[in-house]
Formats: sequence, structure tokens, C-alpha cells
Amino acid sequence: MKVLIVGLGYAGTRFLKAFDKAQRGGSRVEVAYVDLLQRQVQNQHLATVGAALEQFRPAIVVVSVNDDQHARVLDELHGFRGFVICEKPLVGMHDDPGRAEAALSRVSGFCLNLIERYSEATVRLKGYVQACDLRLIRANFYWGKDRINDSRPTCGATSEVIHAIDLVQHIGGRGRGIEITGVLGSRSDFSVSGDGVLDSVSLVGTLGDAVVTGYSSFVNATRKREVDFIFASPEGNLVYAATVYDTPAWDVDRLRIWKRMPAGEQVLLDMLTASGDGEPELRTIRKLMRLVEDVLGHVEDGTSPSQPFPDLRTALSLQRLLMRVERDAVAPAPVRYVVGDGREFLNEGDWERLG
Repeated sequence: MKVLIVGLGYAGTRFLKAFDKAQRGGSRVEVAYVDLLQRQVQNQHLATVGAALEQFRPAIVVVSVNDDQHARVLDELHGFRGFVICEKPLVGMHDDPGRAEAALSRVSGFCLNLIERYSEATVRLKGYVQACDLRLIRANFYWGKDRINDSRPTCGATSEVIHAIDLVQHIGGRGRGIEITGVLGSRSDFSVSGDGVLDSVSLVGTLGDAVVTGYSSFVNATRKREVDFIFASPEGNLVYAATVYDTPAWDVDRLRIWKRMPAGEQVLLDMLTASGDGEPELRTIRKLMRLVEDVLGHVEDGTSPSQPFPDLRTALSLQRLLMRVERDAVAPAPVRYVVGDGREFLNEGDWERLG
């Protein structure tokens, strides 16, 4: 099966590793890439998307260019009939999502890379909520990391908050989406993309009858990815759940579910995913491997994915919500992080910062 990766930077390289690992696991995969640079890899390099579609004829295309280039690449895929995996968000905050929808109207399948859906913590919690018929009452998230002086262009904090918003909807939404009622934010020159890029957001909204609050930032001092839930059970009890992602290291996630009883807490489930230290080649791509294997199986023989793909309809819904966050965020004057003689880019080999 032929796979084309468009953009072989940080994100694209992770996909290349995942497909290579799938190939070693038995899948017949041939990977080529489109990039401005010819990278230090053995895979075929093609100059343009058009040339790649014509000459390589891929069954799967991965869009892993920077945020600000998504719309252009999706435009170049107009009429493509294969499967598309796209990094989040679908397009930039000032692009036209309707144009992307039209460009992808003939694809056989689509998956937005919302990777935390493939965390075992997410899978177990969603399964527990469904099995016990729990109703979401309250959700709160904190989702941030440090991307100050990162050399990659970005549309800002909307590219980070999408993870937490999707998790809340995916786990507790019952098919509904969050309605935003208020957004505060801050802007800065943290990114090469501009002097007033949205670097942090704090939002409040509703998901059905539930209230959702949260904070997300690209200027957080440390990586912190947590989502808390309070549910009501059919028996009239409150059920609490807390998920923590990529802490203390990549792909190490925790889920804890409990009830508060008169005699104290009753722990219903407490799990920690394996660190994977014994398989260094899987560092940073354990969850991505599950997504890649799902796509390969689906394209090859129609196998249903282990988790529902965040399809084009989901991607468009999230895109419109993010564009509202960008538009409505009330922010003070931009912060200045470039305080010396000029911007000093940090090491792109620092996985803990980049992820």
C-alpha cells in the first residue's frame, strides 16, 4: 500500500516512523514524501503534491505540514479518492473551511489526528461511561506546554485546546458539541507567526446540560494535560473521573474513576499505561501507531477502526468552534517574549517541548 506524507518535519517524521514500524510488523507499506527539502531518509522524495499524486498514486495521504499550509495542501488534493489523515486543526483560523470540505468531497475516508483518542485512558473511560450510562454534569481541563521560540509556524493556542475540547465531547458528549459562551485569552510574539498570536485561552461553555470550563496555553512553563469529569449515574450518585496524559513522559497516561461515599472514597478504576521503556523505537508514537494501524486496516480490507475516526464532519465542527474561540477571545495588549537582541530558537530535538 502506498502512503504519501506531505511535510516531513517534526509531525511528518513521527508518521514516517509509525508507518515504518507497521511495515516491520507485517503490513506491506511503501512511503514517499513531499517536502521543500530532501531529507536524510531512504524514502522517495517528490517535489510537489500534484506530481506525487500522478506519479506515486498513493492510497493514503498524510497532511503534516505546518498549520498555515494545511489549506493549500488540501486544495491540491482536490478530487483525490483515497484516504486522508490530517494533522489538527483542519485549516488555519483565517482560512475557509468550506473550501477544504469541497476539496475533500471525493475522499474514501478521513481522519483528523486527535491522537489522545487512542490513549488507553481515553478508551477505558469512554467505555466505562457508556457501560454505566453515566451523564456528564461538569468537565474541566488544563492543557498546555511551552512553545516559546519554537521555530515552527502555528495558528496559536487553538491548535492546542482542540485536544481537550475533543476529549470532552468524545467521552461525555453523546454526539453533541460544546457551545462556547465566553472566551478570555492572551496574545504574544511567542511564535514566528506574528507579534499577536493567541498563546492562551480560558473558556466556558455548555455540552447539553453540562458545564465545561478549561484553560489551554502554548506558553505554559511545563507540559500539563489533564481533563476532569463529574458524572451522574442512573442510581443518583456522583461519579468522578480524572485523566492525565503524557506525564511524567510521552504516552504515559493515567485514569482514575471514583465515588465519594459517607465512609470515604470508593475507587472504581485506577490505571496507568506502560511507559514503553523497553521499546525505545516507539517513543512518542505508541498512540500514533494505533491510529496508523487502524487506517491501514480500514483502507486495506474495510476493517472497522478500534476508535471512530474523527471524520471530516467532526473536523469541520471543531474548526468552526476554534474559529469562534480565535474571534471572540478577549485579550489584553500582547506580551513580548523576545526580550534580547533577537529571537533565539530552541533545540528541535527536545521531544518534551515539541510534543
